[in-house]
Amino acid sequence: MTFSQTTAPANAEQATPQLDHFDAGKLDKSIDPCTDFYAYACNQWVKDNPLPADEIFWGAFGKLQLWNEALLHQAAVETAAKPAAERTAVEQKVGDYWAACTDEKQRNATGVAALRPDLDRIDHIKSKNEIADIVAQLHRSIHGAWNPTDTETAAALFGLGAQPDFHDTTHVLPQFDQGGMGMPGREFYLEKDAKSVEIRKKYVEHITKLFELSGMPAAKAHADAQVVLKMETAMAQAAMDVVTRRDPKNLDHEMGIEDVKKLAPDFDFSRYLQQINAPESPKYIVTSPDFFRAIERLITTEPLENWKAYLKWQLLTGNEPELSDDFVNANFEFYGQTLFGAKALQPLWRRCVQAEDRDIGQALGQAYVARAFPPESKQRVQEMVANIKTALGSDIDSMDWMGADTKKYAHVKLAAQIDKIGYPDHWRDYSALEIRSDNHLENVHRAAAFELHRQLKKIGKPLDRTEWGMTPPTVNAYEDPQTNTINFPAGILQPPFFDPTKDDSVNYGAVGTIIGHETIHGFDDQGRKFDDQGDLRDWWTPADAQAYDKRGDCIADEYTEFVPEAGVKQNGRLTQGENTADNGGIHLALSALDADLKTKGQNLDSQGEDGITALQRFFLAYANVWCSNLRPEMMRTIILTNPHPLDKYRVNNVVSNMPEFAKAFGCHKGQAMVRANACRVW
Repeated sequence: MTFSQTTAPANAEQATPQLDHFDAGKLDKSIDPCTDFYAYACNQWVKDNPLPADEIFWGAFGKLQLWNEALLHQAAVETAAKPAAERTAVEQKVGDYWAACTDEKQRNATGVAALRPDLDRIDHIKSKNEIADIVAQLHRSIHGAWNPTDTETAAALFGLGAQPDFHDTTHVLPQFDQGGMGMPGREFYLEKDAKSVEIRKKYVEHITKLFELSGMPAAKAHADAQVVLKMETAMAQAAMDVVTRRDPKNLDHEMGIEDVKKLAPDFDFSRYLQQINAPESPKYIVTSPDFFRAIERLITTEPLENWKAYLKWQLLTGNEPELSDDFVNANFEFYGQTLFGAKALQPLWRRCVQAEDRDIGQALGQAYVARAFPPESKQRVQEMVANIKTALGSDIDSMDWMGADTKKYAHVKLAAQIDKIGYPDHWRDYSALEIRSDNHLENVHRAAAFELHRQLKKIGKPLDRTEWGMTPPTVNAYEDPQTNTINFPAGILQPPFFDPTKDDSVNYGAVGTIIGHETIHGFDDQGRKFDDQGDLRDWWTPADAQAYDKRGDCIADEYTEFVPEAGVKQNGRLTQGENTADNGGIHLALSALDADLKTKGQNLDSQGEDGITALQRFFLAYANVWCSNLRPEMMRTIILTNPHPLDKYRVNNVVSNMPEFAKAFGCHKGQAMVRANACRVW
């Protein structure tokens, strides 16, 4: 399958891919769609779209992200060039952030000197009681508030954020989570295969290099790097694995501050909370108590000098992408090349767009919405969401394995589900955040402190269900079980996902399946454990829960298989929620399309100008958004740590469960795309 093209935003500093549009003109006719539908639909796309040197994953998501970034780049450049007197308060922040970030001369002239006071402070700590002070400083200046949807390894030592009470989401509590590791997941520390051993060797080399760049003698730098790996490995051993973390009941540990302190008596929690200005709370969520017990063991067993090494590493690695070229290049060598296989560093303009989106994304996002998301698009997507929810309501009624009581409450939850399309109703207020044009690192630190303060202000207050967890230009979507919301940023509501110039079969096959996917997440193996208000509460009868789990097991088993290209096995338990959402979401989108066509006097067998039926176009549009190229290193990381399966499986495993697909392409029993024992939950 190939796509026609649309003009890209002007003024990009490198060749920018044009927006993809669905075009059924190119298929790999040498492949039988009933044998390998992904190859049939995607081989030509894969051939025509080789991986750019600075990409680790290249598909519809990546191409649209680059197009969005080019548009944001144009907006930032234009805003920075406006006379100060003519800029609004929001434009001042957008323009000055851009000016500082792209000032390579200033960044290179400053180098590690910007961190020298913090490095010296770590060198001069006299006791382990001061570890809490340094961790608080790192959380204020680098990571901001902890976001549990990100990798569980990121924040220094542990994460702290504001999350709804599992049992009463009208209240927001402080949440302590595991963290402290510099690689993408605990598996990178614990796996014994040759590739994992080699990655750990490269990781030590990377830590050594950063220590040397900070001015540390080579011998000490290498010794301290070994210490860091040892300490992080101990954290990894205690950390909850990604599959166990998928069950919210395993994260549900609420306790008072005195019980939190008992988990790690030698870490001064009171001192830490005071340093970050956290409000008092009667309860705290601790997602992984064993992890904090491991922190206690490290504090009592590791000498102070080892803790200094670890804290210096956290300071350096948290800042390295924002520093001088030598740090940026070192960061790329390990995190770009070794871990993910990238061949070239992304240009500065892209890195600065990404940094600005991270730090003031709702300021920059206003420019994106004005340029790329007209009201007509929002209205049409809202109509699609409503139609897909209607399809789920009918689906619930038709389930012969679900009893009347469970069906009744499923309808209650569906009716309460909130959909958010494009962008917030009220933009975030950044007036308290100072952004200057003369120092990028200081802007990053102030933005991190601003975000931490913004998160901590939520504690003890009612939950704001209107808040967005993604910025408007993001090419993604999400469901939040604790707010019972489905969220679709404007960034993904562009071609080839949503295309106002295309017919319903294409739009339901592309973005409609994503809408269905997120809707189903509220009822997948995680989402079904939350009620209509987002409270962790079992509303299923035992018999219905057992029937659900049996169907879920079928899905999980389908996706558990060895992937030769990556050298590791795909874990169907890790990907079970996404697999359930993929399989259920496409059913909902197809049902909604069928109903929509009937209102227009058409049906799924209606042929378009290209001579293929609406049903075929639906499946081809679905496959097209998952056509991709990726590095073997990235493939391995996805399989080990990511709850999403590889794209090929998101196509073939889904359609092979659907009689409607077999009908569309004339497939027969015994062919690969017709499963003998098809699985279905929703």
